[in-house]
Amino acid sequence: MTPSRIPATVITGFLGAGKTTLIRHIISHAKGKRLALIVNEFGDVGMDADMLGECKAEGCHLDDIIELANGCICCTVADDFLPSMQKLLAQSPPPDHIIIETSGLALPQPLVQAFGWPDIRAQVMLDGVVTLVDGPAVAAGGVAHDVVALEAQRAADDELDHESPIDELFKDQIVAANLIVLSKADQLDASQIAAARTAIEAHLTAPTPIIAVHGGQMALDAILGLDMEDEAHHRAQHSHHHHDADHHHEHEHDHAHKHEHGHDEFASFIIDMPVVSSVAAIEAQLASIAAQHGVLRAKGRLTVTDKALPLVVQAVGRRVDSYFARDNEQRVGRLVVIGMAGLDANRIAAQLGGQVAHMPASEQHVAVNASS
Repeated sequence: MTPSRIPATVITGFLGAGKTTLIRHIISHAKGKRLALIVNEFGDVGMDADMLGECKAEGCHLDDIIELANGCICCTVADDFLPSMQKLLAQSPPPDHIIIETSGLALPQPLVQAFGWPDIRAQVMLDGVVTLVDGPAVAAGGVAHDVVALEAQRAADDELDHESPIDELFKDQIVAANLIVLSKADQLDASQIAAARTAIEAHLTAPTPIIAVHGGQMALDAILGLDMEDEAHHRAQHSHHHHDADHHHEHEHDHAHKHEHGHDEFASFIIDMPVVSSVAAIEAQLASIAAQHGVLRAKGRLTVTDKALPLVVQAVGRRVDSYFARDNEQRVGRLVVIGMAGLDANRIAAQLGGQVAHMPASEQHVAVNASS
């Protein structure tokens, strides 16, 4: 039992896949959240003090960026990652979200396992592994924009495996991902996007969501889950106040709230959840529904039979984590779900034994994500 844990997202991908764009976008659309970054090198992501000085978001702080000068974070977990995390967690106030950038040239598995260490697990929840893939390169049958530069990057780091083919490392990234971002989709036509998806899916060992992004615009609620609960709570309150006025529109619109920002279109909705029988049961249900329906994210606080404290559940694709929280959050019994447009909200709610929370017709086709 613990206060709310800080979510941490691992972002991986080869040189040129779009990690710089994503991290810059995250920083500039922090919505007042205090974000912390752990990067291998400032130069790898184009991150420096000048850039942070230009950032007008409240969450931009130079102290919240830690550069690991000793090489690959996945190879030096004990020497680099753990001290870096301890430094961030000692800050007051602590960060709202931790983002960890890796080069994609080593398996993130040692890093993922490190989140299970007692000192880390008590305060941090692994949000998921997000793999960025260079859309044009993969559509053309490759794995990276500049393989020569990628090989040079690998050769310069003594900690890395220099024997495994780059293609094998690419497959490892795909398999490790909870969410895959196909970047630079604005440079591709529909058939090329389909070809890139097919190439990625050929490496998957389990269903994993793939998001195509255009023009550098990323849906941060889908990728990081920023403000999922707050936005859902705001919409639910608004819905309650307008329920009578909008009642006659209920059958004219879907319950899912649509988001479109120059990339794949998303839908989000809220489920009023019943008391769940056990932690294992709800985790298994969420993993199954993610695989079946292509849910990108789910997050909420639920009541569990015979448990006094609320269960915080968070799913990214098929990865589900949970813990009992001792905090002051009073919003319990609601689950926020994000997926691709066309998601069957009522069917998903029924499978979970709940029902879709009412949303006023005036809001059902208005984007709530401020990242565009």
